[in-house]
Amino acid sequence: MIRVLFVCTGNICRSPTAEGVFKHYVAEAGLADRIASDSAGTHDFHIGEPADPRAQQAASRRGYDLSPLRGRQVGPRDFADFDYVLAMDDSNLHALERLCPSQHSHKLKLFMEFSANAGMREVPDPYGGGPKGFELVLDMVEQAAQGLLHHLRARIDR
Repeated sequence: MIRVLFVCTGNICRSPTAEGVFKHYVAEAGLADRIASDSAGTHDFHIGEPADPRAQQAASRRGYDLSPLRGRQVGPRDFADFDYVLAMDDSNLHALERLCPSQHSHKLKLFMEFSANAGMREVPDPYGGGPKGFELVLDMVEQAAQGLLHHLRARIDR
């Protein structure tokens, strides 16, 4: 089982969107028994809360269900439990680098490293903006999730 953790700041916008989209792609590919995913935040702002309603609405319009997901904070065990710990932006990557034991630092990456769109390094935080920001996040997450799934399929097929 390959385990992937998506990480943003509060775990109510970007990382649950990435988790929901990625789970959908994994299920469509018939790989749910081989690939698991979760999401978390670097901060404790929204522990136990559902994904932002705007994120849920945007995702639902594209066929993704974020309603079961609840905010949680990254914990020490996550670095041992997950094979990939993927940050949405540099700020969260740096926070993860400070928390991560050195033996697991190779697991840390930016999620957008898996996107075919090399011009976008970070998934912007849509929290303070309007609906267009959530649509942009979905566009970016869909591209990176497809790239990540392609990467993991190659690893599984080895």
